Amino acid sequence: MEHIAFTLILHAGNARSYCFEALSFARIGKHKEAFECLKESTKELQKAHTLQTNLLQTEAKGEKQEMNLLVVHAQDHLMNALLARDLIKEMIGMIQEGSSAASI
Repeated sequence: MEHIAFTLILHAGNARSYCFEALSFARIGKHKEAFECLKESTKELQKAHTLQTNLLQTEAKGEKQEMNLLVVHAQDHLMNALLARDLIKEMIGMIQEGSSAASI
């Protein structure tokens, strides 16, 4: 279970880092690079989500899972990464709209 929790934290942390890197690129007008970072973030979130889904499916089958503070911490990392992605995608959209409006 510790290995799963640490792997979940790893992928969620990578995803969050890619999101903030995307925002940094968007702020300086490098929209292609921002889009690529968001794609990488999505890949990392998919890996984390797969781990989470496996835990949920095992629990649903009646196999009790050891839940400890580390697993809760891993879930927090995943939820924060998901929220960061959603907010940053919106922020990048706002940046792009502002760039388009400024060039008119």
